[in-house]
Amino acid sequence: MNKTVLLIGASRGLGFAMVEEYLQRGWKVIATAREASRQHLLTLAEKFPALLEVEAVDITLPEQVDTLHTRLADRKVDLLFVNAGVKNDDRETIADVSTEEFIRVMVTNALSPLRVIEKFQDLVLPTGTIGVMSSGQGSLTNNTNGNYEVYRGSKAALNMFMRSFAARHREGSKTLLLMAPGWVQTDMGGPQARLTIGESIPSLINTIADYEGRTGLHYLDYQGEVVAW
Repeated sequence: MNKTVLLIGASRGLGFAMVEEYLQRGWKVIATAREASRQHLLTLAEKFPALLEVEAVDITLPEQVDTLHTRLADRKVDLLFVNAGVKNDDRETIADVSTEEFIRVMVTNALSPLRVIEKFQDLVLPTGTIGVMSSGQGSLTNNTNGNYEVYRGSKAALNMFMRSFAARHREGSKTLLLMAPGWVQTDMGGPQARLTIGESIPSLINTIADYEGRTGLHYLDYQGEVVAW
């Protein structure tokens, strides 16, 4: 019987690559993107009509999240994975960034993913997995150069919110994952990044599979190494 993943934020880059990889592994995939960004997914769905469903949602808009939950309320999934991320100009520090840009990054990277997890946790099987795309740059321990500090702050906030979620559900049987994919050559990572998507995503998905059934919260990189908080 096919396993099912609900993959939030899959229009491009790492999210789209995860959709492709899960399809190749025979999973059923419910993939989401904003209404205007679904074309690549819709094209892919023509090749995998029995396995891929495409839904529209902007997770920064709570009313759209609620509407999607209503549409999927009778479904059950083995894995809920939230992949959402934006960044500001790499050169901006806290001293430079505008309030509006700071809010945009924080709402997209930290607040919205946890709102989705809170809303959709009931669709995940009791022994299933809830994962979210974090970053090694969310590690306080590993921040030794201070670059990308607004983005770092958003991922550190995401990690803290997930810690709180885990604490409130400490008696639960689900596996909770914060995944750091490495520095990957995407539109966001840039062409100078150390890893290709093909080097990151299959290993990241193998790591998610390896942690099936390991309850509690785990902060891991794509190779399964524990990341320091």
